[in-house]
Amino acid sequence: MNRFMGSVGLRTYLLLTSLVSIAAILISLFVSYRKMFLTLDELIWLTLVTVGAGILSLIVHLIMTRPIERAIDMISKESQQIAQGDFRGELPLIGPVEFQAMAVHFNEMSRQLNESFQQLRSSEASRRELVANVSHDLRTPLASIQSFVEALQDDLIEDPDTYKRYLSTIRLETQRLSGLINDLFDLSRREAGAESFEPEAYHLDNLIVETLQSHLLQIEDKGIEVEGHIPEGLPPVSIMPNEIKRVVSNLLHNALRHSPEGGKIRIYAQMPKDGFVLVTVEDQGEGIAEEEQVRLFERFYRTDHSRSRASGGSGLGLAITKSIVEIHGGQVGVSSQLGKGSQFWFTVPVVQR
Repeated sequence: MNRFMGSVGLRTYLLLTSLVSIAAILISLFVSYRKMFLTLDELIWLTLVTVGAGILSLIVHLIMTRPIERAIDMISKESQQIAQGDFRGELPLIGPVEFQAMAVHFNEMSRQLNESFQQLRSSEASRRELVANVSHDLRTPLASIQSFVEALQDDLIEDPDTYKRYLSTIRLETQRLSGLINDLFDLSRREAGAESFEPEAYHLDNLIVETLQSHLLQIEDKGIEVEGHIPEGLPPVSIMPNEIKRVVSNLLHNALRHSPEGGKIRIYAQMPKDGFVLVTVEDQGEGIAEEEQVRLFERFYRTDHSRSRASGGSGLGLAITKSIVEIHGGQVGVSSQLGKGSQFWFTVPVVQR
């Protein structure tokens, strides 16, 4: 019986149910006639009425079950499309109220599955890009170190100055490798929530002055004019000073790298709004294209597509900057136009009194 019922459609199943009901009524009439409960005329009339009502019921069933059949058929087809990875379809709201509610829930499920699927695709693409970037950034200095070490081992370098220069290059590339690995480890710990968060009250003017002092040689080498502005009465902020100093240092380092010689950099803060202080680092560099701004804070992303470490950095500084700012509950962003410089900004909370 179950095997038979599994081979028929819903519409056929409902029609068979009606036929069985009519047959049961006819059998009851025939039994009543045989038991002398009904006369022959009564049997004939009741049989005609039952058959007529049955035919009318079948017609009504055919009409009423058509929307239900269509709705079920469309749900089946959409389910097959989803199983094949196509989430673009959407069920129309047809049929009884229950089927319309089912269509609403089905469409919502389809949208959520599509979002999840797109996130998985994006994550997979990001993972492949990350592996490729890490491989590139590790392979390049390692190849340089290997070539210089082989030259030194084979006694190809006889000039003492050249020998020292080779050793200096090896040392520099080793430091870059160490810095890259430390940045990767640091970023992974932050994203995993392994870093403790212990903020304290601190004044931004002191922090910015200390950061500028640590970059004084770079500023003087490029002849950059640095202008700082901290409004009077700016309240202390609730931060981890060393971490936010790293944020300002990263942004200042980027500004110095992209600013022309003799250019100008501005660092300024604004009075609190909604409990947060806005800090901006503005440069006069070449600017950043709008389509690249949305990816600037991704790991290993560089606007320099030649991927030169000398001009593009490791690609981790802004990712670490974003991680630090978000730990403090703030936000980070960029505003830039090609040929008109860039303004990198971040927010940090003020001390709640």
